[in-house]
Amino acid sequence: MAITKEEVKRVAELSKLSFDEKDLEMFTAQMGNIIDMVEELEQVDTTGVPFTSNVASEINVLREDVALKGESREALLSNVPETKDGFIKVPAIMDNGEAGA
Repeated sequence: MAITKEEVKRVAELSKLSFDEKDLEMFTAQMGNIIDMVEELEQVDTTGVPFTSNVASEINVLREDVALKGESREALLSNVPETKDGFIKVPAIMDNGEAGA
């Protein structure tokens, strides 16, 4: 299956990326090669090959989940520079609905 420059452009737009014509040609070729490799892998006979979800034979050893009493709100808030209504006050990170403003 060949991939076209228009398809690469569309994927780039969906990813909020833009490329010049030289890069577009390079990425079109690279994506074409990737698709060719996937199509080649689809031809491999995997009959009788068990499903593998984890290649390591080790099992996680987890500690018992034990609830511990936390610190008091007053003790925690005594370490912050500014509070309001029992919460930590931080600088605004959104302005007019735009993140990072």
